[in-house]
Amino acid sequence: MYALKNKVQLIGNLGNAPEIKTTEGGKKMARFSIATNETYKNAKGERVTETQWHNLVAWGKVAEIAGKYLEKGKEVAIEGKLVSRSYADKDGNKKYITEVVVNELLLIGSRQQIFD
Repeated sequence: MYALKNKVQLIGNLGNAPEIKTTEGGKKMARFSIATNETYKNAKGERVTETQWHNLVAWGKVAEIAGKYLEKGKEVAIEGKLVSRSYADKDGNKKYITEVVVNELLLIGSRQQIFD
């Protein structure tokens, strides 16, 4: 049960191609976002779709795979953990961000679609 304390699983579509960087130590990092959709009926019986955007970060081999195979619009399933952090922007204002650190990535769709 310990592993379930901070676990996130999402299936969504990439909003952009991953941004790949290499740290000074030579480790790869990928930043990207995915959109998940939830559909429900409101009080009037109208169908409503709500989209949530999620910021994702992948490291090492997962980052390499993301950089090689992911592109805008592709559907992916990810598993990772939530991480919250803060930083100072260029004006010195403190900003807060929550990201999902991805440890598993699954490309969804036909093999032909993924490896074109």
